[in-house]
Amino acid sequence: MELSESNARLFNTSLSRGLSVLLAFSKGKREMNLREIAEATGLTKSAVQRFTFTLETLGFLTKSPTDKKYSLSPRCLGLGYGYLQSNWLIDQSNAYLADLNRKCEETVNLSVPDAADMIYVARFPGHKHIAIHMPVGTRLPMFCTAAGRAYMSALNPDEVNALLDASTLKAFTPNTLVDRAQILAVIEEAREDGYAWANEEYYRGDINLGVAIRNHIGRPIGAINISLPTSRWTLDAGRKQIAPILLETVRAIPPIAIG
Repeated sequence: MELSESNARLFNTSLSRGLSVLLAFSKGKREMNLREIAEATGLTKSAVQRFTFTLETLGFLTKSPTDKKYSLSPRCLGLGYGYLQSNWLIDQSNAYLADLNRKCEETVNLSVPDAADMIYVARFPGHKHIAIHMPVGTRLPMFCTAAGRAYMSALNPDEVNALLDASTLKAFTPNTLVDRAQILAVIEEAREDGYAWANEEYYRGDINLGVAIRNHIGRPIGAINISLPTSRWTLDAGRKQIAPILLETVRAIPPIAIG
């Protein structure tokens, strides 16, 4: 992100670098020593040593007494939990998500945009077994998911193209659309139909349908999507039976004065 000269004076580089240490941990990097954190963040080892000491003192990192490796502590959950508890969209939508979940008996998700991705912020699992585990906090690319395409369908063409420019259009499955013209075509289809679809494009065995949620001035602020396993659904059946219920639910949510 480029900052103007005036904003650059307000930007706290130390805070940014400290947060990069926390963000370096992931499923593939559950525990790291100082050298590994330095490699993951691009920071010097001495800087990493100061940041890890501070974060450990504050309770956000724990250090193993045997191998001296650091890992995230449960206190980190407080950062995300505060967002979940204070977000108006989640609070306003939860009852509608639960009702939709009861009606369709499949997994219902609420997601919000972050750069060229959508992040799950609420999830109501289906009543039947599903093989894919995607908890709150899961980040998925916009270009190949129904939630992302639904969100982009509510934007103007310049905004859509900017998001696609920022995306890595790679194939996650044999079904993933990576041709820009094809992606733009399905986004335009979503704009006309009011909902978007994706057919096994991010995960095999997963069909999903999505509808954008708009604020009080018509700007998209998120999307609700339903995940349909191919063991029980086809794309055509989902579009005929589930899309109308999804559209009805989103239309019932009162516009929220945010965004």
